[in-house]
Amino acid sequence: MTKNRRLNGVKFSLLVFLFIAISLLYLMYDYKAYNILIHLRLPRFLLTVLCGISLAGTGSVYQIMLNNPLAEPYILGISSGAALGSIIGGLTGFIVLMPLFGFLGALLTMILVWALANAGKYRDPNKLLFSGIITGMFISSLISLMLYWFQKDTALILQVLMGNTGHIFSYNEWIYFLVFFVLSLVFSFYLFCLSNQLNILTSGDEVAKSMGINVIKLRKKIFFVSSLLTGICVAYAGIIGFVGLIVPQLVRLVFGAEQKRVFIYSIIGGAVFLIFCDFLAMHLLPIELPVGIITSFLGCPLFIYILLFKKK
Repeated sequence: MTKNRRLNGVKFSLLVFLFIAISLLYLMYDYKAYNILIHLRLPRFLLTVLCGISLAGTGSVYQIMLNNPLAEPYILGISSGAALGSIIGGLTGFIVLMPLFGFLGALLTMILVWALANAGKYRDPNKLLFSGIITGMFISSLISLMLYWFQKDTALILQVLMGNTGHIFSYNEWIYFLVFFVLSLVFSFYLFCLSNQLNILTSGDEVAKSMGINVIKLRKKIFFVSSLLTGICVAYAGIIGFVGLIVPQLVRLVFGAEQKRVFIYSIIGGAVFLIFCDFLAMHLLPIELPVGIITSFLGCPLFIYILLFKKK
């Protein structure tokens, strides 16, 4: 036991060191001016960290809550709703308010998915999963219609769909973002506090109920808090895939399945992974790439590796 704790401590220290190193590289690479660092690169760094923490943390929670290793923050349709709201804000001329429109879109989608999942007397976590998938597909069809109808605004729509952390903050937006950043950290800490109940939930709903856990209420709290976290990320950065899917699974392979450990390492690993991907998006080619392309490009082979590793 002591040996395992020391080994996990070493792994954790290495992960924290990696986070610090990649953060310094991200902020200071090709340093040119103090104003650029403070007004452009630092806000982008904080947004990237926020998305990495939120997406990986909620991904680790969803995979236990839905008992599905393929679950991630976008599987319940919340990201599609936030993307639709952001696109509507941009198309109607309220580009500055796109994050607010995106957040409202996530809230409305969250209410719709929960209402569909709880229609009828029989409640099953799979209903929540299927409700989110169907709602997401419907909203995606609306976005496709907008992409076809508003062809002159294709660049704006694709920016949301492909993920982009290069959001330019005005002074007021910067203040609002800092508020959302703090709220996201609070929401993430709340999900961490539910780790013990989630560990019990892995034994099945009946076992959890016999130990005094209100399973439906627990899933409701997780769904609402996680949806808010996802909505904030998509509202500011668009859809960034694979972070919530890949990072928690890699963490479970390396550090084990205990949820408190998985959650802590997932949020750090999610931040490291997304910072690295955004660094590549900025500097890999002469033109800047959407970070969602990089996460997908790296996420696919990593996911294949996980599948092969588990077979062994």
